[in-house]
Amino acid sequence: MKKIIPLLWVFIAQSALAAWPHQNISQAVFATSVVDRQPVEIITEAQDSLGKIYFFTNVRQLSGDRITHRWIYQNKTKAEISFDIKGDRWRVWSSKNIWHTWTGKWTVEVVDQLGKVLLVKTINFGKSTAQESARNKDE
Repeated sequence: MKKIIPLLWVFIAQSALAAWPHQNISQAVFATSVVDRQPVEIITEAQDSLGKIYFFTNVRQLSGDRITHRWIYQNKTKAEISFDIKGDRWRVWSSKNIWHTWTGKWTVEVVDQLGKVLLVKTINFGKSTAQESARNKDE
């Protein structure tokens, strides 16, 4: 019984870490806003009527390092926002105003200070159904 309990703790710890998107990033999500250092309305796709998208990252154990959110559209970097990590748990976010014509796949890379990509997340930015309906009526 004494051997089972430590093994159980190892299993629980490994399971919790396996759910993390990266060993030093416990959460990386797109959202419609950030309030009180928390993402609001986590999204996996967005309509072109949204206009602004946030990317939120909860960073762990990288105190003293610098990370960058690199926003990419059609294989071109549209923005790079860097953050100095000042604690063992540090929450950072960036946002991008996206023109309604910039539809399609957007990618955010989380890059460390050495240029190594730690994490990649994508979101599809599409035409709103209201605009599509209006176009279809005009045709």
